[in-house]
Amino acid sequence: MNRAIWLSAVSSLLLITCTGKAPGGGSPGAFRPGEIWPDTEGNPINAHGGGVLYQDGVYYWYGEIKSGETRLPVKNKTWTGTRVQAGGVSCYSSTDLVRWNNEGVALPPVADDPGHDLYPGNVIERPKVVYNESTRQYVMWMHIDSEDYSAARAGVAVSDNPVGLFVYRGSIRPDGSMSRDMTLFKDDDGRAYLVYASENNATLHISLLSPDYLSPGGTFIRVFEKRSREAPAVFKYGGRYFIVSSGCTGWDPNEAEYAVADSMLGTWTVRGNPCQGPDRDKTYFSQSTFVLAVADIPGAFIFMADRWDKQNLPDSRYVWLPLRIQGDTLSIAWRDSWDLTAFKE
Repeated sequence: MNRAIWLSAVSSLLLITCTGKAPGGGSPGAFRPGEIWPDTEGNPINAHGGGVLYQDGVYYWYGEIKSGETRLPVKNKTWTGTRVQAGGVSCYSSTDLVRWNNEGVALPPVADDPGHDLYPGNVIERPKVVYNESTRQYVMWMHIDSEDYSAARAGVAVSDNPVGLFVYRGSIRPDGSMSRDMTLFKDDDGRAYLVYASENNATLHISLLSPDYLSPGGTFIRVFEKRSREAPAVFKYGGRYFIVSSGCTGWDPNEAEYAVADSMLGTWTVRGNPCQGPDRDKTYFSQSTFVLAVADIPGAFIFMADRWDKQNLPDSRYVWLPLRIQGDTLSIAWRDSWDLTAFKE
């Protein structure tokens, strides 16, 4: 991009603060959790509740597009469930995790059909994408819901290109169960799992997907029964599986919790709150969405979270922090500023 256009889009101070890249050159800089994070065109990244796919040397960040007026539907007043019109799913790409190119709308809303799952008056949340080597398709799952969150379904879409456009295939209640906050996890053996809050958010379900990743395969387990966990983020390290999740307090932050298992469909043991220091009981005023494995740095993982602003949802921020692993113990500590050299400390 022309340097003059860049500078007109965002000030030098904002560039240094949010991307760590000095105008006119310089090396990529720090992550600054909770601050405005502009893309390479100077616009705030709009990818909330998201997840990241790493494919062929490129990271792809998918997330909810939130824009327009924040409102509180009458049916949501008991839990202050504010909403904006669903804007579809965005995609950004990066090779360094700091500078992100806006690839546009990967899955657009369907504005002319009130009966469609992707109608802007409905809910399109927490999109996650994995690649299926057998079908050579990128598969996206997401939380699909009605404005008052009573539908509780999971939707699926596919594309032959990581940036889309994705073709929507419809929604289901996986394994006949309610599905709200969810994530996807693809294991080393190629199996993929849908992990979702179910039973009115009282219990998490882990469902093995079919070989094409387009539907549940018929095998699932119930975990953390009646513990009311949502916003699951799953990863694997050292042959062990980890889930980080949050409590259920609407848009308000609460204490994170993690659990560990020997297999995705095995017995999960709750280990407690991974956050350390001040504000650990509020997860640094954020909520988990994904745990990202950093390519080419063994054992390096980034805890991705959203700092929701329920009064102005489009201004919700991103909190990315290094996640430490020692055996079965996870720890996440707040840092005002950090870069990937943190994993070498």
